[in-house]
This record gives sequence, structure tokens and C-alpha cells, in this order.
Amino acid sequence: MSDISKVSIQLSVWRMHDMEDRCIHVACCGGDAMLAELADEVSGDWVGAGIIDFAQRRASNVHSQPLELNKWARARLKSQTPRCVWLTGLSGAGKSTIASSLEQRLHAESRHTYVLDGDNVRHGLNRDLGFTEVDRLENIRRAGKVARLMADAELIVISSFISPFASERQMVCNLFKDGEFIEVFVDTPLEECECRDVKGPYAKARSGALKNFTGIDSAYEAPIAPEVHLRAGTLAVEGCVDIIHEWLK
Repeated sequence: MSDISKVSIQLSVWRMHDMEDRCIHVACCGGDAMLAELADEVSGDWVGAGIIDFAQRRASNVHSQPLELNKWARARLKSQTPRCVWLTGLSGAGKSTIASSLEQRLHAESRHTYVLDGDNVRHGLNRDLGFTEVDRLENIRRAGKVARLMADAELIVISSFISPFASERQMVCNLFKDGEFIEVFVDTPLEECECRDVKGPYAKARSGALKNFTGIDSAYEAPIAPEVHLRAGTLAVEGCVDIIHEWLK
């Protein structure tokens, strides 16, 4: 039985015309597109063929460029300390609402901020990613790198991502200096999140129409020792903002 579909393939090593390995054989067919034949790495039998129209290759000859101005020079200009406020929790927990309210509070105090919202980032920078564990990890890796760049520009970055895995949150934390990263666990019970279900994903996940949905058929690893633990199921938005605001003073 044969079928046609669109797939994403990630390789640890990319080899052009590597017939010895017999895993994947590609040939240029004009422009950026390439013909590809995919083989079973155990039997060597060809199992598929198609066209690669977006081949991502990692450069090995790129070096960091030192800059004259550092983050502390920019900090003196803005008169604030950079932070990454990382809100994590289930879909529907209230992360985006809290992030928006916190930014409004800080803006009223003339503090320089930016909100990185998970849904918005997936419409742009991460629109090529799905919801497998590999794609979720890459989603957070990219978001963390952007947050780090914004912190280097002396912004207070408010990041709102489900970020379900402890390892990925630690990966982002490791990008920042001590005290710059504030993990905020927006702790809302699953039952409450399902009752809210404003955009309808929980209903779709329960019916089986939406796969790999956090809290239903994909795990959420709750933070063990977050800097801020918001029990958002019983605490109003303003109360949540007050608690985070105290950490930023």
C-alpha cells in the first residue's frame, strides 16, 4: 500500500549522495528542491521517495561577533534590571491574561517590557513546528533564545508558554545569569482549565480530534521549586500580578 503525505525529517548528520549509509539519498532537481529516496537503515530496502523543498543545514563556519556595548551599558540607559518572567502551566490556566496584565502594570511604571506569547510565536517564528515532543522542545529552545536576546537589550521579558517539560524549562533558565530568570507556575487544576476551554482545544483533545495535547494525552511536568507559585484557580488575576510584581521590585 502506498500513500502521499507531507512529513518533517530530522537527521543528526546530513550527507549528500551517501549511498554507503543507505539511509537517505538525495539529488538536486532545480532551485532549492531536491529529490529524495528514503531507505530502511536495517534492511537497506527503499521505503519511500519524494521532494525535499525545505532542507535545513547547520552552518559550521559561523563565529560569534564581539560587540562594543554590553547589557550593563544598556541597563544604565534604561535604569532597570533585565528579567525573564517565564509563565508555565496548562492551556487555559490564565498565563496569557496574567502576562498581559503584568505588562500593563509595568508599562504604567515606565518600565520597558515585551510579552512573548506562545500562540503568537507559533504564528510566526515557530510556524513550522508541530506538537511532537521534538517540536515542543525546539519551540521552547527558540523562544528561550529570543527571550535571552531581549534581556540582553535590557527588557523585562514576560514569556507565556505551556512549556510542559522540566528539562526544557531548565534549558531556558541556563541561558540567563543568576536572578534573571523567574519561573512562574500558573497552577490551575485541569478541571478548571477544561471548563474555561475558550478556544475549544480540550473538547477536541477529549474526542481524539487533537493529538499530543498537554494534560490529556501528553504529560505536563509541574515545576517542583518555582520562584513563584500562583494558585490561579482560586486567586484573581490582579492578585497573581501583585505577587509577580513583588519579585520584580
